[in-house]
Amino acid sequence: MRSCVILDADTVTNGDISFEPISSLVDARLIGLTVEGEVADNIADAELVITNKVKITDEVMSRCKNLKYIGLFATGYNNIDIEAAKKRGIVVSNVPGYSTSSVAQHTFALILHYFSSAAEYGRTVKNGDWCYSKLFSYFNIPFFELSGKTIGIIGYGAIGRAVAKIARAFDMRVLVYTRTPPKDEDGIIISGLDELLSESDIVTLHCPLTEATRSLINERTLGLMKSSAILVNTSRGAVIDESALLKALSEGKIAFAGLDVLTEEPMREDCPLKNAPNCLITPHIAWAPLETRKRLIGLVADNIKAYLDGSPKNNVAI
Repeated sequence: MRSCVILDADTVTNGDISFEPISSLVDARLIGLTVEGEVADNIADAELVITNKVKITDEVMSRCKNLKYIGLFATGYNNIDIEAAKKRGIVVSNVPGYSTSSVAQHTFALILHYFSSAAEYGRTVKNGDWCYSKLFSYFNIPFFELSGKTIGIIGYGAIGRAVAKIARAFDMRVLVYTRTPPKDEDGIIISGLDELLSESDIVTLHCPLTEATRSLINERTLGLMKSSAILVNTSRGAVIDESALLKALSEGKIAFAGLDVLTEEPMREDCPLKNAPNCLITPHIAWAPLETRKRLIGLVADNIKAYLDGSPKNNVAI
């Protein structure tokens, strides 16, 4: 069997899923986590390498003479020097679309955390407040219906469309800002960015990180939002200027932020948003439910099999 190295297996499993779909195809060596400086040594003479977030640079490729295939446990591939791979004829296969449902689900988990206040009410019950209540019900913590609210979706790929579908099920008004407006899609309104920000009760980010979208959400654009509006980000952290968001939250310019991604991950001790008010941060888990990671392993194996059969698919280095 051909040799393969998985550089950061621990980013995909904590022992709850198997790599058997991959190891049945190649002689796979699993490394829990590869740190910078050890990448080329860990790949060594392998023909195939699989990575999630470990960077594979031109310098690494120049040292790994047998490397012919780079597989990703991800849709994004900004950790791979694509031009260097093209120059060397190395296949780079990503996995598009594997986490669409889970990311859309997590987006609404963050939205519902704010609008339903279920966690806050649960804490009051644990604290005994209901036991001492004179009434059968109390509602001293504000919570709100989603029906009739306006959601602004920035980026309208597969995940943006999935979010819109859920929003329509909640009877929400859907505004979309995208570079490539869809044709003849019912139930959404194509909008300019400033209009979307000023009209939306919820702004949710589903765009890739590019030079055009870096710090798209900044002091100016945050200033356009309603003071009652919330911001959700399950895309890439650097789409938001984190210092500007801290300022907006601290000054009550917006009501809440629900974030699954940060500019630097893992979170740094000096992250501006670490102790921000009215801000819920989850540790980049929207993509990672059990079923989603099992699906991911299977799709990575499908990519490997296509390469071994001589017909690579999802090759982004062409």
